[in-house]
Amino acid sequence: MTKADMIEKISDTAGTTKASAERALDTVIKTIKDTVRAGGSINFYGLGTFTAVDRKARKSRNPKTGETIEVPAKKAPKFTPSKTWRNELNA
Repeated sequence: MTKADMIEKISDTAGTTKASAERALDTVIKTIKDTVRAGGSINFYGLGTFTAVDRKARKSRNPKTGETIEVPAKKAPKFTPSKTWRNELNA
């Protein structure tokens, strides 16, 4: 499903315009990104939790030259599906 498909589905289900549905979806996405970027987490009951995790610095190898390089530590987004949703998928 693409973002356009999601907007159409929200518009049809909520009985709103596509522009209104797009604003709502954009607001939800922005809120998730801003909250996780600030170090928080967002939990949607029955769906899952969005968080950020720390990745340690590590050594890697450039496949083209074989040179060893240092990959710096960084944060990465993480989504953990809820147990309820996992069970629904496997039912």
